[in-house]
Amino acid sequence: MQIYLDHGATTPTRPEVIDFIGEVMRSQWGNPSSLHAWGERAAMTIERSRLQVASLIGAEPEGIIFTSGGTESDNLALFGVARNYCVPQHAIVSAVEHSAISEPAKFLEQMGWEITRLPVDRMGRVHPKDLSAALRPNTVLVSVIYAQNEVGTIQPIEKLGQICRNAGVLFHTDAVQAAGRLPIDLRSLPIDLLSISSHKLYGPQGVGALYVNATVKKLLPLLMGGGQEEGLRSGTQAVAAIAGFGLAADLAQQELVGEFERLMGLRDRLFHQLKDIPDLEPTGDYDFAEKGGGANRLPHHLSFCHPYLNGRRLVTALNLAGIAISSGSACSSGSLVPSSTLLAMGFNQAQALGSIRLTLGRDTTEADVDWTALVLRQVIERELMR
Repeated sequence: MQIYLDHGATTPTRPEVIDFIGEVMRSQWGNPSSLHAWGERAAMTIERSRLQVASLIGAEPEGIIFTSGGTESDNLALFGVARNYCVPQHAIVSAVEHSAISEPAKFLEQMGWEITRLPVDRMGRVHPKDLSAALRPNTVLVSVIYAQNEVGTIQPIEKLGQICRNAGVLFHTDAVQAAGRLPIDLRSLPIDLLSISSHKLYGPQGVGALYVNATVKKLLPLLMGGGQEEGLRSGTQAVAAIAGFGLAADLAQQELVGEFERLMGLRDRLFHQLKDIPDLEPTGDYDFAEKGGGANRLPHHLSFCHPYLNGRRLVTALNLAGIAISSGSACSSGSLVPSSTLLAMGFNQAQALGSIRLTLGRDTTEADVDWTALVLRQVIERELMR
């Protein structure tokens, strides 16, 4: 029995998306910058995908800039703003950002920028009052993750964005984990820049997008060359991958409401089968377990930590049983250092090393959830007896 519960790391590309990518590679392989019919067909494919991705997040299609993925989108947002300033300024990020934000922030700091890292509470949530207090006259950018990848907590994005808008400060959010799983409507949200990734919503790997609000006037490219993507991302576009991204976004939008409810039910079912394991502590916002609704946590996401166990050993043991989970972020799960996210949330080093994450997906069933709970219980009991 094979059970994949690591959809927060990547999702399997949908069969219909794979078929469509093959069709595009066979019939629409032209360079979209070329003026002839082959190029025009490729360009039309890209623009259709731009409409589909924009529709998923309630954006104007002109604001969608295709990139190689979430990491490039995050880097373009931070460095694209920062490169406008000859003199280092002040930027704000949260203490629980993905490394695609936290590492560029460290680099800017080395270049003389002042970086404030907003604290979070035990649930991993940024408090709007802390953002208000951190703003300075020379603050030019704030970046707060939409939904935290390791612990699933959804941030109060609308409140944070409104604080920035009132102060005239650009607001960016990494929505890689949220897009396609949560309803996002940029027509009403005060967001200037937003990052998304195809492979988190059953599209191909290697393609993503940065949404850029029309009011953003100061954004410089990381790559220079042919001036594709409104001059913000030079390089011949990966037409087939972008087409797959567009179709995946379209399908995600069609299924969003139904999948949200279904996954939330499975998530709660799994939580209630695990919550009484001794010393296994939930991480992130888990109010859904008592109050219902899950308004502040991703619908497919569960995470725990254990002070007497190693998360990587649990991942390995479950893998041997045919079940895929992760320990912390997929981008850092090979590391022996404790999760910086959990440390920022107030967990100690032993707990941070004993973290696991289970993320459900389109193919997850009740039987998968029940079997995983049974196996995880047995694995934990065995590990504690070592």
